[in-house]
Amino acid sequence: MQRKLLIIAVAGLSREFQILGLHSQTAQSVFPAVTCTVQGSFRTASPPSKHGMIANGRFYRKLGRAMFWEQSARLVEGTRIWKDFRDHGNRVGMVFWQQSLGETVDLILSPAPIHKHHGGMIQDCYSKPARLYPYLCSQLGRPFKLQQYWGPLASWKAGEWIVEAVSAILAEPDLAPELFFSYLPTLDYDLQRKDPEKGPGFTKTFEIVENQLLRLMEAAGSNDYDVLIFGDYHIAPVSGAVFPNLALQKAGIMAVRQVQKMAYPDFYASRAFAVADHEIAHVHIQDKNDISSVKTLFENLPGISAVLDREAQAAVHLDHQNSGELVLVADEGKWLAYPWWTEKFEAPDFASHVDIHNKPGYDPCELFLGWPPGSVSQNTGRVHGSHGRVGPGREVTWVSTFEVPGQPKNLIELSAGVRHWLNER
Repeated sequence: MQRKLLIIAVAGLSREFQILGLHSQTAQSVFPAVTCTVQGSFRTASPPSKHGMIANGRFYRKLGRAMFWEQSARLVEGTRIWKDFRDHGNRVGMVFWQQSLGETVDLILSPAPIHKHHGGMIQDCYSKPARLYPYLCSQLGRPFKLQQYWGPLASWKAGEWIVEAVSAILAEPDLAPELFFSYLPTLDYDLQRKDPEKGPGFTKTFEIVENQLLRLMEAAGSNDYDVLIFGDYHIAPVSGAVFPNLALQKAGIMAVRQVQKMAYPDFYASRAFAVADHEIAHVHIQDKNDISSVKTLFENLPGISAVLDREAQAAVHLDHQNSGELVLVADEGKWLAYPWWTEKFEAPDFASHVDIHNKPGYDPCELFLGWPPGSVSQNTGRVHGSHGRVGPGREVTWVSTFEVPGQPKNLIELSAGVRHWLNER
């Protein structure tokens, strides 16, 4: 019998749950436990030391530029878990996964807005085949709204559109791939905005996610698909940010350019700077002779629990050429913010906008409205949940309609088990 599988990656899913009589199990995530790293590991069944997605963004040394959320599939190195399955004539699809553009699959759907020259944006999605996105807009009666996917207006409605789109694809035999990767962001927003353990809105948001998952499982079952649901990271409560770039700037190690009183980063002149991403940061150091002093600086910075040099990175399978010379890990209850300024007038123009590609670090403050109207907040104290760390108490949950070989204890083993199951004859 033809094996068909729907895989649903759910942002922040770490709470035990039961759905259609299936009980969830626990597993460790990948370090660092952030979206692009986890998805890179799951599609290759390998750690970031092999596939190179060391965070959601990285510093491109030859360009002298930090870039986040780049979408080329070529950024993920390594053999895909579906290679043999697809080589045997099966189709593979990927909806709303990161680094999916140009991937070796048969169906792709990913947000791909066009930023207009004089400001503004044309909302659109990239799709393969090209007719897929217009077809889904027609079937669902509305286009995908990027503002509901990220930014101050982000909400469960983005997940709702994805659920309806995936269900529509599953119901169309000419479109539906035998292996189908999908993504649900619904939990992500409220768990960063509110205390993920005590926030009054958490139970309601989780109920919405359960309903979305139930509908996806019913759509899958109606079309003879097995299902695997897994969480990518555990979002934990935080109550304050740590500013590694501010520490570097005060020490005269990170350089800035003053442009109309605003402080822009000078990556060419900086001896070191940190690319912050949730609870971790990659510190890039131009001269190896500075590594020791920069490491000492961060070992003495309150809010930092670990400073990983190359040897320590190797121990956690993060020793890739894309990684920083040092990797910072925040204390429990803290997260790492990218700013290097103290006065609001010094903030670069991009700081007050949703600008995920130009900011040299992940910025959860984009989930909050700021002042004046039309801007986003710069108040790091409004962030109450973050992720990136792994270990006891940071497990994620998963559930499947089939027995995954190998009794996986982490997401890489879970991915390898899926590969084995797909290729069983």
